[in-house]
Amino acid sequence: MAKNFGAHPQAGLPLLLSMGDVCGIGPEVAVAAWAADLSESGFSDLCLVGDVSVLRRALVFMGLSRPVAVLGNLQEFVQRPPNALPVWQPAGLPVDLAAEPLGRISARAGAAAALSIEASVLEIQAKQASGLVTAPIHKEALHAAGVDFPGHTELLQARSVPPGASLPPVRMMLANEELRTVLVTIHCSLRQAIEQINTVRVLETLRITQAALQRVGIARPRIAVAGLNPHAGEGGLFGDEEILHIAPAIAQARAEGMEVSGPHAPDTVFMRARHAPGHAGEFDVVVAMTHDHGLIPVKYLGVEQGVNVTLGLPFVRTSPDHGTAFDLAGTGRADPASMAAAIRMARLLIGRA
Repeated sequence: MAKNFGAHPQAGLPLLLSMGDVCGIGPEVAVAAWAADLSESGFSDLCLVGDVSVLRRALVFMGLSRPVAVLGNLQEFVQRPPNALPVWQPAGLPVDLAAEPLGRISARAGAAAALSIEASVLEIQAKQASGLVTAPIHKEALHAAGVDFPGHTELLQARSVPPGASLPPVRMMLANEELRTVLVTIHCSLRQAIEQINTVRVLETLRITQAALQRVGIARPRIAVAGLNPHAGEGGLFGDEEILHIAPAIAQARAEGMEVSGPHAPDTVFMRARHAPGHAGEFDVVVAMTHDHGLIPVKYLGVEQGVNVTLGLPFVRTSPDHGTAFDLAGTGRADPASMAAAIRMARLLIGRA
């Protein structure tokens, strides 16, 4: 079935797809998803951002015989040959990236991944692109490159506003066809995460979640809030975070008209929310207090259809639900399904679905 890219897709702004870490499978799933996209509809609004040589090599790894259209800038996107992989290589990338050993942590790869993301954000802010889908990066490679952010979410948050401006509150949502979960805390130690949980932060998460689901067509989202402690604290017997912080946030959200329930026991709420054959989920999304509470259930269902969405940014950003998979890099066996799902989600969020 042909996709709806608008009345004249050639005239639309490109949806950017950053290459990720060149030592992992990011370039391979990126080019494979682009090729599948083109084959399905005869047109793709995707423009890859990264090193031309690396992306040419990725085509070879994936057994794809396609020409490459090297763009000097994103304005040239509309002039690209229809069957060529469009690649915009930002200025300043480390040289000879294709020589970096596959399957290893590389500071040069980390620097290139960060620069490709940052350049993409600048183009979106300049209204030269419609949104961003990011291929996987490696947090240790970022650190080795001196990039002082633990991951995509924090890097994008910082680059979404001018230097010195207040950062927008952002949250991570991981979603597949069966389950959606939004996190109150993200990349920090468990001890730090517990310290960060308070009524203001939980309520802010609920508001961000409500707005995000309404943008994709769910007029009145059913939001379940998972507790932090076993049995959601069991009335204070196993911890009082539910009483002191989580329940007051839920009460305030209800007062604002949201359909929010909880705090629910975190060991059962995801089963209740799951939409599966013969089981209509009770909720549209689960808000979880910590990273692993929320992500383990979604990833257990399979990373091949999972999508990571950064909520709260002033632009659309999605990514696949997997990492760099160093063990698969260069083998041609990387599965682009999660990348394809991330592309579909980005289009839904920018109104192209």
